[in-house]
Amino acid sequence: MAYVISDECISCGSCEGECPVSAISQGDAHYEINADTCIDCGTCAGICPTSAIHEG
Repeated sequence: MAYVISDECISCGSCEGECPVSAISQGDAHYEINADTCIDCGTCAGICPTSAIHEG
């Protein structure tokens, strides 16, 4: 199951650069994870300063 980014995201961008498959991009309200590309590695969740990323 792919990771998701909740509304706690502050759009700092730290997760985008850490994703090994480039599944994260800036969305309208905050960063978003492309579920089709996400490999469920959890790297993004570990780097998020607001704990806004979790398994979906």
